[in-house]
Amino acid sequence: MKKITTIFTALLLLFQLSFLAQPAQAAEDFSVAAKAGFAVDAKSGKIFFDQNGEQALGIASVTKLVSSYVILDAIKAKKITWETEVPISKYAAELSVVPDLSNVPLHQKDHYTVRELFDATIIQSANAAVVALAEKVAGSEPKFVDLMRKKVNELGIKDAKLVNASGLTNSFLGDHRYPGTSENDENEMSARDVALLTQHLLKDHPEILTVSQTGSKEFGTQSSEPFLMENWNQLLPGKRLGKTGVDGLKTGTTDYAGACFVGTMEKDGQRVITVILNATNHKVDEGARFEETSKLMDYCYDNWQLQEHSLTGHVMNNLKKAPVTDGVNQTVPLALSGTVKFWGRTDLDNTKLTITPQVKKNLTAPLAKNTTVGKARVEVKDDPLGYLEPKEIATVKIKTSQAVEKANPLVRAWRSVTSFF
Repeated sequence: MKKITTIFTALLLLFQLSFLAQPAQAAEDFSVAAKAGFAVDAKSGKIFFDQNGEQALGIASVTKLVSSYVILDAIKAKKITWETEVPISKYAAELSVVPDLSNVPLHQKDHYTVRELFDATIIQSANAAVVALAEKVAGSEPKFVDLMRKKVNELGIKDAKLVNASGLTNSFLGDHRYPGTSENDENEMSARDVALLTQHLLKDHPEILTVSQTGSKEFGTQSSEPFLMENWNQLLPGKRLGKTGVDGLKTGTTDYAGACFVGTMEKDGQRVITVILNATNHKVDEGARFEETSKLMDYCYDNWQLQEHSLTGHVMNNLKKAPVTDGVNQTVPLALSGTVKFWGRTDLDNTKLTITPQVKKNLTAPLAKNTTVGKARVEVKDDPLGYLEPKEIATVKIKTSQAVEKANPLVRAWRSVTSFF
């Protein structure tokens, strides 16, 4: 019996060791169970993950990030304040009690502030609350949609389909639908553009994170029907699937869009933004979008590292010299100057760089040594993902490696003559 037990123990240990020895999933093979997934560094816009990120899909209440952007812009421009009272229209009041919609109760006889309704929009994903804010800011929901469309266009987003402020199917809006849209229309954006929108939103209005990380809060404390709001984001610390560092951002669910979630997390001073559109396992697992988001967040931190390389003195193969007008020498040698920081994936050779120079035209002598004459964009050669926007690519200065004195008048005159022949 003792011998059998020993053999069993040895087999069990061997099994455990073989299980632990299984290699982690390769970065290039990682995927999420969703129609689309996307992840970026919040600061630089470096893309960490792209799964069907270009296709426009339903976004449901993720829409409220666009609406929030417009509202926060209005506050920043002092068109409204956090304490501005917002009247409740018959439309908003009736929408607030529609069964099965995420809402807070709104009554025409009660008084609500912009802050209360904004909190309800983000924490409870209250559809009627964002409608009331839209009417306050623009006069009507369709006019507010015009502001939403203008906002995304300003950000360079071209594929967005925006028909209402809440993300509901248009059938819930009745006669308040945007002109020319059908009752079955819903808002759509690509995962990439949702990430771009979120990146700009967090840069312009970081105060939204104070609201989005609130787990619960009472709405309408002075109203006739106070309501305890519960944040739908199950990744917030203290929630069922709580994850340290998560502090936002927005859920969304409709039959058309499926279960969606835009998340953001900060770890070791670095913030990532993740997008999951239509989590495929949602019908059998209500936490699917959060579980996929958690996997995606871990993937980003596990497989991407912020690199720092000094390129001072590096001579570019694709631009070693630049022409100089009126100089003793008609060209000047160039070299890079400075340290560049960029994100590198751990399975790539991050020492192989693509350097794209941009040098000023019409350099004229005299030129001192170490004169800055341009900049160079620096990217990892084997990285296929790039950045959300070209302007965010890391750059270093291009400087002259030696001085170029001005040629005397006779030399300059002779060059002018010979240039005609």
